[in-house]
Amino acid sequence: MNLLKPFLLMMLTALAGCEGEQSAFVGLGPVASRISLLMWIMFIAAALITVLMCVLVFISITGSGSWRQTLTREKTVVLGGIIFPVVTLSALLIYGFSVLRVGEELVQAENPVRIAVVGEQWWWRVIYRHDDGRTTESANEIRIPTGRPVEIELTTVDVIHSFWLPAYAGKVDMIPGHTNRLHFIADKPGIVRGQCAEYCGGAHALMAFYAMAMAPADYDAWLAKEKADAKPALDKEGERLFFASGCGGCHTVRGTQANGTVGPDLTHVGSRLSLGAGILPRTPVSFARWISRHQQIKPENLMLPFDFFSESELWALSAYLNGLE
Repeated sequence: MNLLKPFLLMMLTALAGCEGEQSAFVGLGPVASRISLLMWIMFIAAALITVLMCVLVFISITGSGSWRQTLTREKTVVLGGIIFPVVTLSALLIYGFSVLRVGEELVQAENPVRIAVVGEQWWWRVIYRHDDGRTTESANEIRIPTGRPVEIELTTVDVIHSFWLPAYAGKVDMIPGHTNRLHFIADKPGIVRGQCAEYCGGAHALMAFYAMAMAPADYDAWLAKEKADAKPALDKEGERLFFASGCGGCHTVRGTQANGTVGPDLTHVGSRLSLGAGILPRTPVSFARWISRHQQIKPENLMLPFDFFSESELWALSAYLNGLE
C-alpha cells in the first residue's frame, strides 16, 4: 500500500503531460491521426500481451501438472514463440507502411505550401518559399493554411536536430549535409507546439517552436504582411539603442540598416507568439527579461550578453522590438 500511492501519483503526473498544445495524442491532420491510431494499437497490443505473459508465468508456477505440460509442448512453443510474434509484428509493419504512404501521397499534391526550417543551436530559422522564387525569413514558429498540403524542408547548420510536431506529423531528424522533408495537412485552425526531439547540446530542452494553422484567407493576409518590410519605428529612442548597441550585426530588420544573419530575423518579431524559441510569451515585459537575463532564462544560448542597459533604456528597446509587427 505504501508503494501504491507513489505509483499512482507518478502515473497521474505522466498522464497530465498527455494533453495540451504539444500532446502526442491529438491528431489534427490525416498523417498525425494515422500515427496516433498506430500508437494506440501498439499500446493496447503491448498491454494485452503483457497480461497474457503474466498469466502464463502464473500458470507455469502455480498451475496443475497438465497445464504446465501443455506449456512445454513443442506445438505451444512454435505457436506462441514463432508464429504469433511473426504474424503480430508483420501486421504492425504493414500498417506502419500504410501510415508512411499517407505522407507520400502529399508529395505529389498540387500547390503545396513550401517552408524551409533550419535547425541551429538552439533556435529555428524559418524560410517561406514563394511561387515567384523569392523567400521570406522568420524564426521559431511556422504558420500554415488549413486544408492545403504543407512541405517542410528540414536541414541543419551544426549538429543533429529533430523536428517534432506531434499534432500534424511525426518526428523527422535534421542531419548535417542532408535534406529531409515532412509532408502534412492541417485540418482546422489552431495553435500547437513542437520541440527538438534529438539532444543537440546544452539548451536542447528549451528549443521549442509554435505552429499556427490559419484559415486560407487569414493566412494569405498574414503572409502578405510578413513579406513587407518593417514599418517605421514609433519608438525612436529604442531604435537608436538597437543600432548603437550593435544588434543589427546579428539580426535583420528588413527596411533598415540591420542586415545580420547570425541570429533570428526580427523584422516582424512583435507579431510572433513567443521569444527565445518558445520559452517566453511575446510581451514587452518578456523582451526586457530576455535582453537582460537571457542566459538565466535559456542557459548556454549563443546570444551576446546585454546587461549594461539602464532600466529606461531597456524599456525603450523593448518597446521598439515589440512594435516590429
